[in-house]
Amino acid sequence: MKDVWSALSDRTRREILTLLKERSMTAGEIAERFTLTNATISHHLAILRDAELILSEKKGQTITYSLNVTVFQSFLKSLAEWMDRKGEET
Repeated sequence: MKDVWSALSDRTRREILTLLKERSMTAGEIAERFTLTNATISHHLAILRDAELILSEKKGQTITYSLNVTVFQSFLKSLAEWMDRKGEET
C-alpha cells in the first residue's frame, strides 16, 4: 500500500489517473495532455504501473494504459477504514 501512497503523492500522476478514469489511453494520448517530455510521462506511468494503479496492454508497438479499478477500489476501502479508526480515536 506504501507504493500507492507514493504514486498518489504527485499531482501529475493524479491527473493521469483522472484521465484514465474516463477511458483507456496510449502513452502518446496521455502525453498530449501535458507540457512534459515523453520520458517524464513514461516515468510517471512506470510508477503508477509499479503501484498497480494502472494496467498496460501492448499491441504491436502501442501500449494502452487503463485504470486498475480493483486496486484503486481496494485502496479507497483501506483509506475509508483508516479514517473510521481515526474517527473512533477522537
